[in-house]
Amino acid sequence: MKEIVARLTAKDDARACALADKIIAESRETDAWYEYLDGFVSLLGHPKSLVRNRALHILAANAQWDDEGRFDGILPDILDHVTDEKPITARQCVQVLAEVGLAQPQYVPQILARLRDADLSKYRDSMRPLIERDIVETQRALAEVAPA
Repeated sequence: MKEIVARLTAKDDARACALADKIIAESRETDAWYEYLDGFVSLLGHPKSLVRNRALHILAANAQWDDEGRFDGILPDILDHVTDEKPITARQCVQVLAEVGLAQPQYVPQILARLRDADLSKYRDSMRPLIERDIVETQRALAEVAPA
């Protein structure tokens, strides 16, 4: 896993992104990457926002394989990025939450609560409406699967 993390955090963003795309695509088809979840979670704290973005997408793609309840501990770390310091990462987070919620409906109330309570005041006027739109779209996608 150390090698994978090193490749996902490498300075060559094109290669790191290509690897992330490969992991995401494979994760949507098979649980082969699920065992490495903890390594991907560790990337959520990376100082580089592109790395955090990759981690969010990889984790979301693996949510469907979580029958062990590992996302109970992972979801709070993901939700912290709803208001990431970088607005692009905040948007990426909000967008992937739909995938997480559709795969694991028990988390929908927690996701919707975080989206509802998100303080977007720190973002510039040029970015805030985009994040707000992403929140509305994710809320719509998850409204139909919210557990009763």
